[in-house]
Amino acid sequence: MTIKTAEFIKSSGRWQDCPEAVLPEYAFIGRSNVGKSSLINAMLNHKDLAKTSQTPGKTQLINHFIINEAWYLTDLPGYGYARVSKSMRKDFEKLINNYILNRKNLVNLFVLVDVRHTPQKIDLEFIEWCGENGVPFSIVFTKADKLKPNAVLANVEDYKKELLKTWEDLPEIYITSAEKKEGGDAILKFIAETNAFLENNKVNFQ
Repeated sequence: MTIKTAEFIKSSGRWQDCPEAVLPEYAFIGRSNVGKSSLINAMLNHKDLAKTSQTPGKTQLINHFIINEAWYLTDLPGYGYARVSKSMRKDFEKLINNYILNRKNLVNLFVLVDVRHTPQKIDLEFIEWCGENGVPFSIVFTKADKLKPNAVLANVEDYKKELLKTWEDLPEIYITSAEKKEGGDAILKFIAETNAFLENNKVNFQ
């Protein structure tokens, strides 16, 4: 997929305030220090489209972008270790859960996982929650440039083994590096193919 246009649309504090659900939507989520904004910028070849920060938990709203005037990319608040109060963390959780479960045009959720670490409880629990709620999702490993290739593959295999304890089949898995701009093309190819399928089958989200 060639990115011709990528524009910020709006930030929303409630899922009900998100843009009208008329286009296919793909959301990105992960722990608050997983490199989500950097990956989005690298994938779309826009340096500052999604706001990056050295402070985990910078994204506190649902941020919508329209790509090629054909589909929405959604940058969701991170879960986990953001330096915020417990009450604010619960608000984030409510915001995220309501968005994921109620957004009719959400086609796929990309769950970002830092490939440098062994399987983390918080990531496994979130993935389990997606499965329990029938949420279509893919797993995106980030920061692959921070490890040697063999170590990356070994850590991905560790995650697969852990997930297969409770899953019969695994979702699509992508290995990415925002720094080296690797893996984003595979994600965009998946989105392009999915959009073509939806268009061919005249899927209406209303």
